[in-house]
Amino acid sequence: MSDKKVKRIGILTGGGDCPGLNAVIRAVSKSGINDHGMTVVGIEDGFEGFVEGRMHELSRTESSGIISLGGTILGTSNKGDPFHYPAEGNNGIEIVDASPRTLKHYKGWGLDCLIAIGGDGTMHISNRLGEMGMNIIGVPKTIDNDLEATDQTFGFDTALSIATEAIDRLHTTGSSHHRVMVIEVMGRYAGWIALQAGLAGGADITLIPEIPFSWGAVFQKVIERSTRGNRFSIVCVAEGAKAADEGIVVKETDTKRTDPIRFGGIGEHVSQRITQETGLETRVTVLGHLQRGGSPTAYDRILATRYGTKAVELAVQGKFGLMVSLRGLFVTSVPIAEAIAHQRLVPVDGEIVKSSRAVGISFGDE
Repeated sequence: MSDKKVKRIGILTGGGDCPGLNAVIRAVSKSGINDHGMTVVGIEDGFEGFVEGRMHELSRTESSGIISLGGTILGTSNKGDPFHYPAEGNNGIEIVDASPRTLKHYKGWGLDCLIAIGGDGTMHISNRLGEMGMNIIGVPKTIDNDLEATDQTFGFDTALSIATEAIDRLHTTGSSHHRVMVIEVMGRYAGWIALQAGLAGGADITLIPEIPFSWGAVFQKVIERSTRGNRFSIVCVAEGAKAADEGIVVKETDTKRTDPIRFGGIGEHVSQRITQETGLETRVTVLGHLQRGGSPTAYDRILATRYGTKAVELAVQGKFGLMVSLRGLFVTSVPIAEAIAHQRLVPVDGEIVKSSRAVGISFGDE
């Protein structure tokens, strides 16, 4: 805990965009400026802007009327890790440690605290910057819902709603044409979106990273439905799902990113295999960035606002190195180091998995 009064705070949005980011920015700005007389500095384009020195002071006007907006008015980047920063070198692009430049800007801008909004990658970076002497408070954001130490990240509810609506729509076209409809959703190494959208949307098969699947079980499920007279099936596939004897399907790798793996392609792979092995007509839909765009749900707007005001409260109290966290019905805080100790994955014997199995959803493992 610090005895120094916090007068000037910075805020950035790191990693991928996500519904609810602007709601946090609004909450931090309004709470900081109106209630505590702070100056709030918006750092542009995430950690990339922090390294490059791009920022501006946020006004009451700029942070008003943005709670319903998707994306982030500050911009973001998933290639700006200060400790793994792409820079022009003698041999082209080189990866360098740009954290000293980040610390220089932090001090030069006169910041007393940085509020970093982001997912697992952003929290890892924030933890390291905190070890360098920055006063950091984290706000958990990711549609993947894979951050440990919080019951839910904002952005997840919106992505889940979009995925569920997409499955609802695929039901009508799948039943009309008597097809197997495969939908690929995001989530990286965690299957939360696929699991809950599959349950809410009435999928017949849900494939998630935590439960490697058998091709035989997938084929058997769609064939059984077809022979029973159910002339269509819905298969919800998480982008990180994989067959028991295969690896993750990777679309491409990008060494400029902290995690170079870019997922994508499992939906098409599943679709092709079903058609080849069963003879059933199959179509695939990849939701992709649709899940990250658009206006946040009411739940995400409220959660993001609660997170933002809690972050300012922690700053006023001089409590740093913490991430705000939802536990049950209450917003509290946990050490950032604790939040990144483990990735939050779907428990394979958890209640939602059991409920899904009970209503006949197959995970391709039996």
